[in-house]
Amino acid sequence: MPIAHIIGLGKSGIAAARLLKRQGWEITLSDRSSSPNLLKQQQELATEGIKVELGKSFQPDESIQLIVVSPGVPWDIPALIQARKLGIETIGEMELAWRYLKSPWVGITGTNGKTTTTALIAAIFAEAGLYAPACGNIGYAACELALAEKQPDWVIAEISSYQIESSSSLAPRIGIWTTFTPDHLSRHKTLENYYNIKAKLLKKSQFQVLNGDDPYLRQQGVDHWPDACWTSVKGETELLGDAAFGAYIKDGWVIAQNQQILPADALKMVGEHNLQNLLMAVAATNLARIDKSAIAQAISKFPGVAHRLEHICTWEGIDFINDSKATNYDAAQVGLASVSAPAILIAGGDPKEGEDSAWIDTIKAKAVGVLLIGDAAGIFSDRLEQANYNAWEIVETMERAIKRAAELGKQNNAKVVLLSPACASFDQYQNFEERGDHFRQLCLDTLA
Repeated sequence: MPIAHIIGLGKSGIAAARLLKRQGWEITLSDRSSSPNLLKQQQELATEGIKVELGKSFQPDESIQLIVVSPGVPWDIPALIQARKLGIETIGEMELAWRYLKSPWVGITGTNGKTTTTALIAAIFAEAGLYAPACGNIGYAACELALAEKQPDWVIAEISSYQIESSSSLAPRIGIWTTFTPDHLSRHKTLENYYNIKAKLLKKSQFQVLNGDDPYLRQQGVDHWPDACWTSVKGETELLGDAAFGAYIKDGWVIAQNQQILPADALKMVGEHNLQNLLMAVAATNLARIDKSAIAQAISKFPGVAHRLEHICTWEGIDFINDSKATNYDAAQVGLASVSAPAILIAGGDPKEGEDSAWIDTIKAKAVGVLLIGDAAGIFSDRLEQANYNAWEIVETMERAIKRAAELGKQNNAKVVLLSPACASFDQYQNFEERGDHFRQLCLDTLA
């Protein structure tokens, strides 16, 4: 019986273990952490014949034929480098799913905009009567789809750079690149390396859809992507590549591959970046031969994405908005630029590397107050001071931030209180969803 080792006891790791177990592999699953919840999962998986090791780091040995890595595990940890030297095949959970799912894939990658674009595409396929669930960074783990009795008509996968890095043969029918800005450089080291990882997915895709309004992607241009479907909210004249193959907005209408599809204002979400997401979703689904009426219906009904400019409540005329998914400067700048001024901004968390000047310029232009939480509070307060912005306060926790935001909002006649952290969440929360859920619950409990 072949032996496989899976690193990471999250949703992806468990699904990968069950899939390989079903295929006749002997499985060991390991996680460096140990908690009551993980101990419970360990006991449950033991009843399925899956061994789980908690609280210790994986060390490879030559008895193992396959290692499967969960998305959050760095690709260059010493154990994986050693495993590859030993000749042990090492792949990610997404690659494993690709090997067992025979459906065509839409793969969506990019620094920002992935989740909204993925959710829009999944909604359009569903409206057309197709079983095409979202997976990857949202929705299901990809291996959960491979385990299901009913195989999907299409796989709609949000794919991070980590998942591309660990996928050797993944080749979507349609690949989409939403944006490209510096992020995850602590893992990928250089911007060039980060770009090349993203590009790998698109190069393996039969059709390529690229955001032509993204400055970095536009700079690469048709020299790098001669056959791509380029998109632009600025109109046909701004398109790169073959305009007849592209997607753009003209006279208030979305045009894709020379077909008039739907009015651009059918999408209820605010911000130019969401029009860019709309164009990419429409271009991709039109390439997949989805009926125009289904595309238009799905867009008009689309409610938005949780944790991405999600309206929570209106209190005393002030809108409270959850943008917890804004985990880097670029996403947070886009979020703040999209809301009405004057705004109270809640920011901070587990800080990331990156260029913050555009974010700080937008704060100076739109925010009458900034409330800082988490580990980044001191760093952010110093940067705001250096930029001659003094309307900041360190409040440390989300509970204090909500209470103080309500006070400041009334004092300053603010239109919006926006949680848009520009940080990861791991200093105070398990993930950005838990952070956004806490913000939502506090708003509803405190302000109702």
